[in-house]
Formats: sequence, structure tokens, C-alpha cells
Amino acid sequence: MRKIFLLTLLACCMLLGAVAQAAQITDVKWGVNKADVLRIVVDVTDTAGYAVDMEGDTLNLTVNADKGAQVPHSKVVKSSLADSLKIVDKGSYTVVRVPLKQRLLEKSYKAFVLKKDPATGRPFRVVLDVTPRQASYSGYGAATTVVSNRPVVSNRPTKTNSSIKKNTVIKTSTAADKKADKKKSSSKKKNDNKKNTAAAKTETTVNKPVNKSDTDKLAVIKGNGRFRTSGGLDGKIITLDAGHGGSDPGAIGSDGTKEKNITLPITKMLKEILEDKGAKVYMTRTTDVDVFGPNASDAEELQARVNVGEKYNSDMFVSLHINSSVNKNVGGFSTYYYPKTDNDLRLAKNIQNKLAANFGVDDLGVRQANFYVIKRISMPAVLVEMCFISNEKELTLMKGQWFQKKTARLIAEGIEKYFA
Repeated sequence: MRKIFLLTLLACCMLLGAVAQAAQITDVKWGVNKADVLRIVVDVTDTAGYAVDMEGDTLNLTVNADKGAQVPHSKVVKSSLADSLKIVDKGSYTVVRVPLKQRLLEKSYKAFVLKKDPATGRPFRVVLDVTPRQASYSGYGAATTVVSNRPVVSNRPTKTNSSIKKNTVIKTSTAADKKADKKKSSSKKKNDNKKNTAAAKTETTVNKPVNKSDTDKLAVIKGNGRFRTSGGLDGKIITLDAGHGGSDPGAIGSDGTKEKNITLPITKMLKEILEDKGAKVYMTRTTDVDVFGPNASDAEELQARVNVGEKYNSDMFVSLHINSSVNKNVGGFSTYYYPKTDNDLRLAKNIQNKLAANFGVDDLGVRQANFYVIKRISMPAVLVEMCFISNEKELTLMKGQWFQKKTARLIAEGIEKYFA
């Protein structure tokens, strides 16, 4: 009897060993979003454990899987954080080493896994997100007063140390409020808007910081501060913000498609669906214009969008955008919120869950960020990134009526569930 038990135990150990050995890394990819957050994705054939640690100025991601023969030993990276990464085969496990150009704190990086998805053919993935130090911190403990760029809310939000939470990937890009930085960013905008080429397509070109003194002179509208969060859609007041517009094209696709021309039709479709369900809907813009008007400052344009929601005492504010990355393989939906009320996160989850469950693209999840329009407005608010214009497959999708209608419908369903 004991012999049978030992043989059974040995067989189980061999089986577990075979399973462990079966996990193999098939690819290591990287991407950088508009906030300069570096994402490293390790594709694995089966579920595998992982660990992250700092070794001097090198960030190590250890994955309990063999390195596939097709995976290179190193890759060139274009990021403010690193110029390359190395994939080191350690036999029973693999280490992805990222030599950093700046020292990070533990709060600056986060690792997680994405489960295998047979429906979309995506493998099990280990993901490491690394946020630039200046995006999460300003010097050694000093708070920064930089606010978002003009006129978009997706690049340079207000950031303070007190709002940073451990292991939270912040979609942000902060700059010191210096003339030199402002001049450099303004020059980049002019150059990128001239190109309208594949080289210019992957990043939103407006990166000019806002001086805090500018925000003190704004015409700020304050609503009554009351908003409803339940009882169904009927009679609810909702403000929709079509990202970019007018002088700001937003991110630009390889074929010249402009983000502003995708966000507007989807916003109009969403408005129609919500109105059919009984909601009263306002839009920050209904045509291709700057919301504030020509020659607006950064803060003026952003505050003008906030003012629309406040003017009508809205119950909710939803800003729609298209994402972009220098890595063409990065894709998926994400929804951003700022926790100024007890309902911002709940709204973000309801919308993201609907989008993630009904599209064959990556679910990048719900994330916290200090974007001007969702932080400065009094009612629950979210910013939705509807896939990546830099991803060729998603670019093709977002230009079609099917994608636009379905995205609008799913966001509407998420909003309806929030009010249920």
C-alpha cells in the first residue's frame, strides 16, 4: 500500500514538473503611452508566477517560465526611462532586466497578470508598468502645481504627492513649470502638427504645461454641487465631452486620421442613445471647434469644458478620447477617474466592464488619474480611452460605423447600470 502511495506521489510530482516546464515565454513586448509610462508585456504559454525587484539602477522582472528560442536576448526601447531591456535565460526561469536612466521608488512600478483569453487568441501575460519619477513625484517630496495641457486632458494632469497610491499606474506626464519646458513643448507641437505622418502619429502633440497663475484668472462656473446617482436614466442630466477639437487634432493615425474626428461622432451617437432612454444630454462641443474659442490658454480651454457640466448642474460628466502609443502592438480600452466623490470609481467600473466584456481587444482596466476635467468638476466624472489610434487593427476598427455605434451603445449601457 505504501509502495502504491509513493508511486502515486512520484507521478504527481512528475506531472507538476511537466506542467511547470511547459510554461514558455514566446514574446516580450514594450510600449510607451502618452504619459510616458513604460509597459513591458511578457507572453507566456501557460500560467506562471513572477516577481519584481530593484538591483541598483536595474529593474528586474522574473517570470517562472523558460525563454523560448525565438525570443531575442535584448530589445531596443524608446523611453525616458530606459534605452533597452535584456531577456536573460536562467534555465527554469527568465529575467527581464531593464537598466533605468533614472532612479525609481517602489511606488513607480506595478506588475500584474492578464489571463489567457481563448476568444481573442491572447496568451497568459505578465505585465510590468513603470511610471517616470517626474510623473509621480516632483523632486524629493515637493508637490507640483502643474495642470493639464491645452486643450486635451490626456497628457499632463495636475499631480500632487498626496494623491499617489501605491501600485497605481498613473496615466500622467508632468513637467516643471519652467519657461524652457514650455518653449520646448510648444516647439514640439508645431513640428508634429506639420508632419501628420507615421512618425508623428503616435503621440498627442500638445504638451504645453499650464502656469498655476493662469488658473487664478479663469472664469469658473460653479454648479449647485448636487448630483443624482440612482433611480434610472430618465431625467438625469449628463454632459459629454468629445476630446480635442478645433486647433487640437489629438493623436493622429498612420493614415492621417485625427482623434478629434473619431471622438465627436461617437459622442453624438452616445448622446442620442442616452436621450432615447430619457436623459437630458449636453455636449462640450458639437462641431470641430475649440470649446473656449481661438487663442485660448491651456487652462481656459480645459475649464471651458468643465464649465459646461457645472452650468447645467449635471449628474455626470464623461470625456471620450482615443489612446496612442509609440508601440503599435499596444491596444485596448481603459477608463480613468479621480476619487473626489464616492461614485467616480463606481462609474468608471460600470463603463469599463461593459467595454471589456464585449470587444475582442485588451482590457487595460480602470485607472486613477488627475486629469483636469475629471478632477476640477464637482460631479462624478470619467475619461474613457477608446482603443489606440497607433494600433493598425484598432485604427481600422474605430473608423467604422460598427465600432463607433457599438462603443457608444456599451458606454450608454455602463451609464445606465450606474444609475440603476
